[in-house]
Amino acid sequence: MLQKLKQIASRNLVNIPGWRTDRKIVVFESDDWGSIRMPSKKVFDTFLDKGIPVDKSPYCKYDSLASESDLQALFEVLNKFEDSSGNPPVITANTVVANPDFEKIRASGFQKYYYELITDTFKKYPEHLDVFNLWVEGKDAGLFYPQSHGREHLNVPLWMNLLQSEHPDFLLAFDHSFWGLSRDIYSDMKQSIQAALDTEERSDLPFQIELIKEACMLFEKLFGYKSESFIANNYIWDSSLNKSLMEEGVAYLQGMKYQKTPLFTHGKRKLIRHHLGELNEFGQYYLIRNCTFEPSLMSPNFDNVGKCLKQISTAFSWNKPAIISTHRINYVGFLDKSNRKRSLELMSELLTQIVKNWPDVEFITSNKLGKMIDTQKKSTQFDLL
Repeated sequence: MLQKLKQIASRNLVNIPGWRTDRKIVVFESDDWGSIRMPSKKVFDTFLDKGIPVDKSPYCKYDSLASESDLQALFEVLNKFEDSSGNPPVITANTVVANPDFEKIRASGFQKYYYELITDTFKKYPEHLDVFNLWVEGKDAGLFYPQSHGREHLNVPLWMNLLQSEHPDFLLAFDHSFWGLSRDIYSDMKQSIQAALDTEERSDLPFQIELIKEACMLFEKLFGYKSESFIANNYIWDSSLNKSLMEEGVAYLQGMKYQKTPLFTHGKRKLIRHHLGELNEFGQYYLIRNCTFEPSLMSPNFDNVGKCLKQISTAFSWNKPAIISTHRINYVGFLDKSNRKRSLELMSELLTQIVKNWPDVEFITSNKLGKMIDTQKKSTQFDLL
């Protein structure tokens, strides 16, 4: 009973502060697109055989570059539904634009970091040659809208230090063209190898500023438009980076209710509370997730649909949009087709219930929500003059 009361309180508390609307808005925010993780089932089994417990991490077990069939299956499900205006559900696909160039890094003797564009990474995987074209087709169909998730989903200085210090497991991973051995495998690691903007040294901030600028430049080069929103890997970034993001055209900061700061002070991380529609000193609005749909991260018996529907209902009862966190891992069957199948069946069930329970629902992207908040706030300010 106590646990149930805590869940109810949590669902409500995240929705109390911030911007409100009478409209029934649903936003699906999905992170990690474009980033490599576990390269193949064969590599996964190799690590298990060597006693490295990659089976402890759902991301190592299920997550990889989404294949052509993964995207086709996702788009097929989304296309079966429409909102009150006839628009399909759309995934705000938070996307990295690069991955390590393993060959060049090895050739440097692990002394220098090099990256390759995601379009080159896709060419190295067996079912991915047409993936970028499918992304573009998905965008044109109103199903899949890329936004920036950084340059890589990798803490480059931390990784290079591990390689240079000859960490055996990370060298083995390097030999198999990946790095994603996370803290659920190594509980003693202070930092996640996945958190690109985490650091223990303020002297790393200039590097991070250049990282952001390059990420935004490459995003525009690949997609032909600037990313108006951004979400930091693992929700970790220093607020001083907001200025650089603003200068690159980022007006909306996606995230959870807490921003995690880097490990600057004696290895301690601060949590900064944000609310929906909060405006920072650089004129950027915070977009706060208040719902989750993560079947791949939960036990098989967990009621993913029921939980998400309760969160949506609570959001609407507070006149808030439902901003749903749903990572790429849920839609990838490249390593295990049953993972994709289960998640898409649940997604179909979730969407069925959403359009049934709220026939006036609107499916929109994160940046469109940001513009809606900005327009309403400026209109209110004008009315008060």
